[in-house]
Amino acid sequence: MKISVLVSGSGTNLQALLDAQPRGELGPARIDSVISNVKDVLALERAEKFGVFSRVIEHKAFPDRSSFDKALLAALRERGTELVVLAGFMRLLTPIVLDAFPDRIVNVHPALSPAFPGAHALRDAIAYGARVTGCTVHFVDQGTDTGPIIAQESVPILATDDEAALRARIQLKEHALFPRVIRALAEGRVTVARNAGARPQVHVREPA
Repeated sequence: MKISVLVSGSGTNLQALLDAQPRGELGPARIDSVISNVKDVLALERAEKFGVFSRVIEHKAFPDRSSFDKALLAALRERGTELVVLAGFMRLLTPIVLDAFPDRIVNVHPALSPAFPGAHALRDAIAYGARVTGCTVHFVDQGTDTGPIIAQESVPILATDDEAALRARIQLKEHALFPRVIRALAEGRVTVARNAGARPQVHVREPA
């Protein structure tokens, strides 16, 4: 399964996936390309170091979201992408891309969805006084971190936590969970049950 990883920043989750691949932790999946909507970010350097094809498609160069997504979709099709992985990609995708990859676009979010969606999940959890948060790997839909949940891991929020300390502990969970989910997807162990009027339910089979 050929993976394209979409990034916008430092790429810590990308690094975790790059490290996991030679250990066999992605199963039959392979990171084929890294695409950034922002130039000169650390994630691109990480891809280059591992010899992974990378490309920049700056969203600011396009007049609207649809135009950007058309260019992104063309790039994904050019690479023969089978699974799209969002690793710190700070753009909402439109149906132009979503409909082209049904149940084949995944994201990791630093919260226990549906709690604390959006870019400030850590700050919001601390401000709310939550005692537990974590990370969620989910399929991507048109909402902000609202797609069907594939897997989650919890992380306690300590009284001494600031955003940096909490982020560091959540990232440890993300870096372990994300490769496991991608391997399950590549091995065909993830199914989505859809019933009219009900939220889609994701089922993950254990490896044989």
